[in-house]
Amino acid sequence: MNGRSFLLRTPTRPKGADPLPLEHRLGVDYETSWARRYPVRLARAMLLDDIARPIVRLGASPTVYGREHLDPLEGPIILTANHSSHLDTTLLLSSLPARFRHHAVVGAAADYFFDRHWKAALWAFALGAIPMERVKVNRRSAQIAADLVEKGWSLVMFPEGGRSPDGWGQEFKGGAAYLAKRCGVPVVPVHLKGTRAIAAKGSSRVRPGETEVRFGDALWPAEGEDARRFALRIEQAVALLADEAETDWWSARLRAAKGETTAFRGPPVSPWRRAWMLPSSADPAARRSEERTLHEAKAWPKEVAPK
Repeated sequence: MNGRSFLLRTPTRPKGADPLPLEHRLGVDYETSWARRYPVRLARAMLLDDIARPIVRLGASPTVYGREHLDPLEGPIILTANHSSHLDTTLLLSSLPARFRHHAVVGAAADYFFDRHWKAALWAFALGAIPMERVKVNRRSAQIAADLVEKGWSLVMFPEGGRSPDGWGQEFKGGAAYLAKRCGVPVVPVHLKGTRAIAAKGSSRVRPGETEVRFGDALWPAEGEDARRFALRIEQAVALLADEAETDWWSARLRAAKGETTAFRGPPVSPWRRAWMLPSSADPAARRSEERTLHEAKAWPKEVAPK
C-alpha cells in the first residue's frame, strides 16, 4: 500500500473500541472564537451598519446624549446599561461610534442565548455575544471576557442579569465591576429610555416609538474599593441618567447632590403600586393605561374596589 492510497482510506479503529462522541458544548462552555475571525467580523459589521441601524432608526427613532463622554476614551471600555427589552442590545450597539461598535462583544446570558446550537451560533454571529453566567461570576466566562478586554475588545453588559419584569431597575450584579477592576479599564454607564414601550418583556407586540440613549461619565474603581461597592456606584450612575431622562440634566444633578435621586429599583411596595408609580419614560403607553385604571378605580364603590 502506498502512502497516497493510505490517505484516501477511512481510518480504522481497534475492535471493541467505540468512537469518541463529538462534543457540542453549550452554555458557558460554548466556543465563540470563530465569531471574532475577520470574515465573520466583516459580515457582522455589514449586518449592523447596513441592516440593523436603519431598522433601529426607523422603528425606534433614537436620540443619543452624552456621546462626548466617549471621545477621550481610547482603549477598551465596559458599557453597563439598564435592561428592559431585547431591543436594548441592538440600540446600544448602533449608537456607539464605529471604533467601539466594530470591536465590541456582548455579555449574554448563557442559559438563555446559548441553550440551543442555532441560538448560540445566531447571537455569536449577529451580536458578537459571549456566554456569561447571569447569577454569579463564572470562572470560565470571566476569564474569556477578561482575555478579550485585555486584547482590546470593548464589552457590553447588562448588570441586572435580565430584562426588567415591571419597568423598574434591578440590582446590579458585580460582574462588570469585577472585570473593570481586574483589567484596569473604565466603565461607562448607559441609560436606555423607551425600549420597553416598543418591545416589553413577555409581549409579542412590537410598537414603533421613540427612544433615548444616554452615556455617562466614565467610572474607574477607586483604590481599595471592592467589586460590590463599585457595582453599587455604577448602578447609582445609571440611576442618575434615568433621573435626567425624566427631568433635565441640571435638576437631576441637584437631586443627586442632595442624595434624593429617584430609587433605581423602585419603591418597596406591592406590584400594583409599583406599576402605578413607574416613571412615564419606561413605558408611556402602559402608564396611560395605568392612569386610566386608577381613574376608574376611584369611581368604584368601596365594597368592590380592589384592595
